Amino acid sequence: MPAIQLTPAERKVHRANAHHLDPVIMIGNDGLSAAVIKETELALNAHGLIKIRVLGDDRKQRELMFQTLADQLNAAPIQHIGKLLVLWRPQPEKEKKLDQDKMPGPREFKVLKYSSRGGQRPEMKRVTILGNQRLAAGGQVKRAKPKQKSVKKKNQI
Repeated sequence: MPAIQLTPAERKVHRANAHHLDPVIMIGNDGLSAAVIKETELALNAHGLIKIRVLGDDRKQRELMFQTLADQLNAAPIQHIGKLLVLWRPQPEKEKKLDQDKMPGPREFKVLKYSSRGGQRPEMKRVTILGNQRLAAGGQVKRAKPKQKSVKKKNQI
């Protein structure tokens, strides 16, 4: 798989976003191994933009690792500065599982009721609100009103 090609402006944005990141992957003196490639793949899936620290001193070897990782993982090489490599790949969309049977559960709120006399401490109550209720001003629990129908629709039925 070839590496993703980016415009200089896109590359500049990703470099700026990667500035504050810490290295997620460290490549030791053994170089690229299957385990390092697998961990890099997982990190790209989780974060999208990652920094890699290479501990070797050979610059040509680091450049070769940079291009190899970009090609094998279908990622865009963003920056190679010193012993740090920055790679980017768009994150895959996460699927949301929607459960049709799931309804909103009860929620708990704290309500402060201030005394009409100024010097007393406010009274705190815990109120449980069900799915068809709402919390009104003053800490009152009210039921949700049924949706009103128009006069024309009422007459049709």
